Amino acid sequence: MAKAPPSISLLLLLSAAVFLTLPAAISSIGVNYGTLGNLPPPTQVANFLKTQTSIDSVKIFNVNPDIIRAFAGTGISVVVTVPNGDIPALANGVQARRWVSANILPFHPQTKIKYISVGNEILLSGDDNMIKNLLPAMKNLNAALVRAGVKDVKVTTAHSLNIIAYELNGAPSSGRFRPGWDKGVLAPILAYHRQTKSPFMVNPYPYFGFDPKNVNFAIFRSPYKAVRDPLTGKVYTNMYDTLMDSTYSAMKALGYGDVDIVVGETGWPSACDAPWCSLENAAWFNLNIIKRAQGQGTPLMPNKRFETYIFGLFNEEGKPGPTAERNWGLFRSDFSPVYDVGLLRKEQGGGGGVRPAPALPAPTAGSTWCVAKSEATDAQLQGNIDWVCSQGGVDCKPIQTGGTCFDPSSVRSQASFVMNAYFQRNGRTDGSCNFSGTGVIVGNNPSNGACKY
Repeated sequence: MAKAPPSISLLLLLSAAVFLTLPAAISSIGVNYGTLGNLPPPTQVANFLKTQTSIDSVKIFNVNPDIIRAFAGTGISVVVTVPNGDIPALANGVQARRWVSANILPFHPQTKIKYISVGNEILLSGDDNMIKNLLPAMKNLNAALVRAGVKDVKVTTAHSLNIIAYELNGAPSSGRFRPGWDKGVLAPILAYHRQTKSPFMVNPYPYFGFDPKNVNFAIFRSPYKAVRDPLTGKVYTNMYDTLMDSTYSAMKALGYGDVDIVVGETGWPSACDAPWCSLENAAWFNLNIIKRAQGQGTPLMPNKRFETYIFGLFNEEGKPGPTAERNWGLFRSDFSPVYDVGLLRKEQGGGGGVRPAPALPAPTAGSTWCVAKSEATDAQLQGNIDWVCSQGGVDCKPIQTGGTCFDPSSVRSQASFVMNAYFQRNGRTDGSCNFSGTGVIVGNNPSNGACKY
């Protein structure tokens, strides 16, 4: 027998309690700051992050002096990236010292440069010359920093998770690095990290490589097909944890399980050319990433805090490729949120040139409406209610006790009301009525009596 869902008021109270337990300043969440588009100048970006958000670190994909300089005095730390093509030259110690003199010393410590990432996903490039020079470049840059008396900037490199011989339904505890890269490339890099106390940086993206038949497993939503590790007995309820624990297991198998892991990139696009991209799915994914970063950890690394950089800060309209490439951002170019995962400082209004998220209008009639699909289960619809009422920016008072759409005997009708309110607010697009496949757009007004859609 299905368990009766708790009352809406109780759900909202519990949801509020969850968000109130998040720290006021989230100390382990950063963002990747890409610049491919008509975006505001770096000084405005830095001021926005400092005054309007709880984001305290950014990662950039170059050493743009205007960006680095913009974060001087803000208290926000910056991760800079050596362009991939510069790596072979930095295998020369003299060139590495010149690079540090030109790109770090003029800005640090006024700008809190935290890491230098030597290239991005070099092993994925397949370029043998860059791969063989990667670790020498890292060592030379570290030596150049030490020689210059800079002790608080660590040198690392970001890895795509194609370094793991990963299977969708495999045991995370048996995760291993790919043969040829394990002992020949990654073990020496991990030894360097242990020696210099620098982190192993990885980019775990469930979006790339998930099972389309088990989408919810990739985005932390129910229902999903769980993965049980037969070697440890651990049950995995999401793909992100399997990726992280597979990485940890691979490091441990080489004897480096003590090296810290930093998540250099992860995220979920809010729009793409497939039904699994939507505002609610992107928000739900990143909300769960934040929870893990704050100490929820994973089955093999419980209560572990992961320094994490969400991809990305802005929707980048100048990116080529499929729709998803332009829709990874937390914010639009005018600083308005694409969706809210609790990183905005709520006590501050829309000052400083920031356009606040539009207030939800009262449900109004339109040419189309969004309602629950007939085959959607009560559990799925209750999940939609929970998400919309806590994260979707919708006023759920009409479905609470005494409200005009309160119907305790029908989760379906209450879900349809809030799903439609979300749909109307977000432009009546197909994506805003997806709800993991449980919503459908209709042309007949579903209003009933005093309950107006």
